[in-house]
Amino acid sequence: MKDTTYTIITGASSGIGRACATTLAKEGKNLILLARRKDKLEQIKSELEEAHSVEVLIYQVDLSEIKNIEDFFTQIEDKSIDILINNAGLALGKASFEDYDWDDFNRMIDINVKAFTRVAQLAIPHLKRTKGHIVNISSVAGIEAYEGGSVYCGSKAFVKMISKSLRIDLLETGVRVTDIAPGAVDTEFSEVRFKGDKSIADSVYKGYTPLYAQDIADTIVFALSRPKSVNLEYILIMPTAQASATRVFKQ
Repeated sequence: MKDTTYTIITGASSGIGRACATTLAKEGKNLILLARRKDKLEQIKSELEEAHSVEVLIYQVDLSEIKNIEDFFTQIEDKSIDILINNAGLALGKASFEDYDWDDFNRMIDINVKAFTRVAQLAIPHLKRTKGHIVNISSVAGIEAYEGGSVYCGSKAFVKMISKSLRIDLLETGVRVTDIAPGAVDTEFSEVRFKGDKSIADSVYKGYTPLYAQDIADTIVFALSRPKSVNLEYILIMPTAQASATRVFKQ
């Protein structure tokens, strides 16, 4: 029988979000993809619907505006949602706290904290009906602060604590909650952090093999595929060459 449920993925136009979309489509999952870049979403929709017998719904949403999130959930209120991959997030800059650009602080708080929280809150009624699964993407930065990390590290610690709180609040509902905490992943992340300076972004991953988006997607699919009686609550996934937020062995 054809699956009539959907997986919501935020930040789906690239990196971990896109890898999750591709991997879940191969598993036969229908998708609802959110991102700011409509052209990227249209390309992904075309590729996945052509390659797999799934439905891909796309929504151009700027998550920094809470009203946009609320409008999106109004549009999908009749859809059956059984998975939320709350992936959208970013780091901007890497300066000492007192020298940081206030706009960069605000942007990180808007996406990593406010948008993350509102998406989860509005998805929960859907997930209760399906006894579904929330996957939140935190970071090793949520358990270890580092120089120049300040608000980014704080925002990912927030994700970690909200994930645990959700596990407690949703315990009697059958909804599972998984917090995936990656180390260094070679995606657009560093390029965004360094405002498009690709030379600095590339240098972050030189001299060792980092994680790739597919590594995280595979881990997420593994967590989703466990029996309903099993909840993988927290997974810290690091490159073999990385032992902490700042300790990386480069050759």
